[in-house]
Amino acid sequence: MSDFHAPLRYRLITGPDDAEFCARVSGLLNQGYQLHGSPALTFNGERVIAAQALVLPHLVDAEASEGSAS
Repeated sequence: MSDFHAPLRYRLITGPDDAEFCARVSGLLNQGYQLHGSPALTFNGERVIAAQALVLPHLVDAEASEGSAS
């Protein structure tokens, strides 16, 4: 069983391009995540859907260091 309370090093946030989506991304930025790449937008016939990747740099750096320690 996975631990949903542990921070993930990579997140892909998707949803309607609205204030709630922006608040979700802003909340993750406040937690230390950084934007990774450009946002993607598509239209589903009713509304614009956005996607934004975010990474947590200190977890990415730690995992890279562990992998090169062999």
